[in-house]
This record gives sequence, structure tokens and C-alpha cells, in this order.
Amino acid sequence: MTVPAQVRDVMTRNVITVSAGAGVLEAARLMLDNRISGLPVVDAAGELVGMVTEGDLLRRNEIGTARQRPKWLEFLLGPGRLADEYVHASGKKVQEIMTPDAVTVTEDDSLQTVVELMERRHIKRLVVLRDGRMVGIVSRANLLRALSLMSHPASSSTGGDVGIRERVVAAIRAQAWAPRVDVAVEKGVVALSGTIADERQRQALIVAAENIPGVREVQDHLAWVEPLSGLVVPSPQDEAQARSKA
Repeated sequence: MTVPAQVRDVMTRNVITVSAGAGVLEAARLMLDNRISGLPVVDAAGELVGMVTEGDLLRRNEIGTARQRPKWLEFLLGPGRLADEYVHASGKKVQEIMTPDAVTVTEDDSLQTVVELMERRHIKRLVVLRDGRMVGIVSRANLLRALSLMSHPASSSTGGDVGIRERVVAAIRAQAWAPRVDVAVEKGVVALSGTIADERQRQALIVAAENIPGVREVQDHLAWVEPLSGLVVPSPQDEAQARSKA
């Protein structure tokens, strides 16, 4: 399966929009009817002018959720901030409550760029533009859908146990955090042994092995060495086996 790398590989092309002059209730119904949490806002010419989301509809006078603050805090915030909150809680048109200057990407942008923008701007969706025109939208749901469709190639194409071991070793050595460990593979079962200095390395090493096509199972025989005392603690798997034999 081809690994998605660009926005065009995962984006939604049929974008549901709402007019800037539409009512707030219309925007809410559009979100509910289409099971989406945000809408690009367009002007009369169809040009993108903003974004309205569920978050813009949470603090509303109609349902008694407008912000209520003590008088002393209102004084500190000042009239401008309070006036802005009043508009968001009472505005009847989408253009009054929307977030202007929607964050956008292009079809050629990488998914890495998308995720970095979402994290930095604390948003869930980005409008996709081509030559300044809206052609799609990419959301967290699109990224999750792409992830759910990914699968490992069949184990028959992995080169057997020798090929699996080579790829596991290469994957581990490529990581700056990874210690040198021993890797053995038998019938697709990877056994990791050696020592680690930090317990967090254990799960990371297991994940590195699990991500190699053809790996059926990962056995943990990694011992943790306490850095101050030198105490060696066997892996949870080895401890459990030792207790079962006692």
C-alpha cells in the first residue's frame, strides 16, 4: 500500500461550507447533519473568509453557557475583551462569531507540515488551497482514517527471518536513543535481549521491532541496569516466567 505523504493523499475534496451571512443556528445544523465539527466560511463570491467550529458555539446565551465572571475580574479584563466575548455569546450571524484568517495549506504540503500546524495553532482542521482557491479540507479525522487503512505487507515478502532481523537491527541503530541490543528472530518472533539504562527505552525498542513487516510477536528479555547501584532488573516477561517456574 502506498504511504500517504502529501495533503492531496488524505484530504476531503467535497467541502461543506457556510456563508458568512448565514445564521449561527444554520451553521450548528450543518455541523450536526454532516457529523463534522467545523465549517469553512465563505463570502458572496465563494472566497474563504474564516472558519467556524463547535468551539465558537460553546459559550452561548441561548443555552446559558456565556461566561460569568466576578466584577473585579471584568474590571481587569477591560471593556474590549468583554465586548468581544459578548459578540461571541450573542452574535446571530456566522461572521460575528467565526475565526477570521483560517489557517491553510496546499495540496503539495506534507502531512508533517499539517500536524505541526495543528499542534502549534491548536486546531483540528486546515483548509486546502490551490492557486488561492479552496479545493479541500484536511482534518485530524483524515489523518486517523489514513492511519487505519495502513497495513504491513504480507510476511512472505519480508525475506524470512534473516531479512526481518536485518531490518529490526537497522531500525534500532537509526535511533539516537537506542542502545545496542541483541536481536534474534525465529518464525517471525523477535527476541530482544541486552541491557537498557532507562525503562522508557524498553517500550521504544519493542515498538521499533513491531513496526517491521513480517514481525508476528516481540519477546522482551531486556534487563534494566540501575545507574547508581548497578542493580540489574530483569524484564517483566522474564520475571513472570521465573515466578511461574518457582
